[in-house]
Amino acid sequence: MTDIISKDIDTVSCRLHFLEVGNPEGRDVILLHGMKFKAASWQEFGTLEKLATAGHHPLALDMPGFGGSPACEADQDKVLADFINELELERPVLIGPSMGGRIALEFALNHPGILGGLILVGTVGVEENKDRLSQINLPVFIVWGGDDQISPLANSDILLNSIKGAKRLVLEGAPHPCYQDQPDNWHAALLEFLATV
Repeated sequence: MTDIISKDIDTVSCRLHFLEVGNPEGRDVILLHGMKFKAASWQEFGTLEKLATAGHHPLALDMPGFGGSPACEADQDKVLADFINELELERPVLIGPSMGGRIALEFALNHPGILGGLILVGTVGVEENKDRLSQINLPVFIVWGGDDQISPLANSDILLNSIKGAKRLVLEGAPHPCYQDQPDNWHAALLEFLATV
């Protein structure tokens, strides 16, 4: 069992809580969360341990008002930028499911050159950003539940067709939180993608 450390950090904009595990020399992987989840959810699903065991350096972040992070007035995009700057993370890979996917997608659009990769899972907010998607120039992995009733599979088509070189995995029969429904398939695909980034 890998030790998962609970930490708090004061950034320029907010006080943030996050979970950290793995080798600090490994690939930095930031995990955001959906509306009904928090950083600790990634521990419960086993994702943090899988990433750490594979040699990565995962950090699961509670966005303001979720989990252990107090509410904060700052824009979510700025919160994430300040977190990356404060910890001096080097071209991290950003994982964003659902609400966290919107934050991750818009961060990638607003901060070109900061990220080393982007993993979007059942992301919301695709339609609102579709005119800018072709600007994304980094490795992108799209993961969707085949039975997603919250962010339709058609949104993954938009991402796949608009982002050059993007790869996609559809977890057949899985609902919106597809990584929770099919953790083995999710973890296998996640580690396979990270090995190429």
